[in-house]
Amino acid sequence: MMSEAALEEVSVLSSIYCGAGEFQLIQQSAQDGLVVQINCAGVGDRGLDVRLVFHLHPDYPSSPPHISISSTGLSRAQCHSIRQKLLDRAAALAPEPMVHQLVECSQQLCVEVTEDCRGGEEAVEETEKGEEWTAVLLLDHIRSQNRYIGLLERWSHQLQLSGTLLLGQSILVILQGFKPDIKEFCRRLKTVKVDVDSSGKKCKERMMKILIESPWCVSRHHWYESQTHKE
Repeated sequence: MMSEAALEEVSVLSSIYCGAGEFQLIQQSAQDGLVVQINCAGVGDRGLDVRLVFHLHPDYPSSPPHISISSTGLSRAQCHSIRQKLLDRAAALAPEPMVHQLVECSQQLCVEVTEDCRGGEEAVEETEKGEEWTAVLLLDHIRSQNRYIGLLERWSHQLQLSGTLLLGQSILVILQGFKPDIKEFCRRLKTVKVDVDSSGKKCKERMMKILIESPWCVSRHHWYESQTHKE
């Protein structure tokens, strides 16, 4: 069950970010918590449009939120850097409502990142290419599609990954992003109960196999296309 502090904070946030398209409550669940999206327009001298997604677990604010950030005006490497600094900041804060403070912190970080990288965009691009990886995962089964695919989508957003799900005789997940984030995605698959077994009990994806894992230098930004392919 969500804490009263979290529910009250969401209400306050909706009042603060009350412009068109600024605030969105994406999910509210006693089991999985709250997911809120805040869109900030015109950030910094470059007028960046920044989208922040906060996943507040049921025990929030005792534990910090998961955070994802994206912007059409920032590279993947820049978004990754800002996200990590926000996570570090959240972990250092006292266990009390912090989303508004993190939004303000993100705006300052966006300004700092763009200033630091001014004139060095080619170097940033090369670094980003060097860190980009692709992986192809083979899943054993998907019985509870809504729950399973919903978790895959949520993790991809939290970890700043793009990917494709292929459903057929073989079930494949194709992921693209930073290697540590792909590793975390795979760890969650094997440690979190993502599906149900033949008797209807919740189970983990212990039979998942990594078929391919290698550097990849093409930048693509789409998620989660559920497709049926014929063998």
